[in-house]
Amino acid sequence: MTRVLLFAISVCVLPVVAEAQNAAAPRKDIKLPATVARGLPFSDAVLVGDTLYISGRGGVDMATMKVPAAVKDEVKMLMEDFKNVLAQAGMAMDDLVSVTVYSPDLSLYAEFNEIYRSYFSKNLPARAFIGSGPLLFGMRFEMQGVAVKR
Repeated sequence: MTRVLLFAISVCVLPVVAEAQNAAAPRKDIKLPATVARGLPFSDAVLVGDTLYISGRGGVDMATMKVPAAVKDEVKMLMEDFKNVLAQAGMAMDDLVSVTVYSPDLSLYAEFNEIYRSYFSKNLPARAFIGSGPLLFGMRFEMQGVAVKR
């Protein structure tokens, strides 16, 4: 009975304590110059405590809003963009703990992975690769993620 009660208390109280700690942490919005210049209605990422929530990113040239013709070039551009956002928060690719990749063409999975894998030196983040409808600007991939500073 005591174990059940302790378990019930920990299940109810620990999430509340964790939420309270995050609520007390200051929020820092990260906006890259290209996002500000275009007046886009979002932050590139939001840092709360040691956790960075990264908005959906794509391999698109922000000056022209065009996607490279080659799939590998698009993936490299996407990954470099992610790296840049992480750097603005004092983090690196190995700080990513979870990412979600959206693609309207699941046949590009292996080609995406070839470049994606090269951006990590330690453990890979948890990941979902999800088939989607069309993406903005004709992108073949959009990725969002969560990083935790270690």
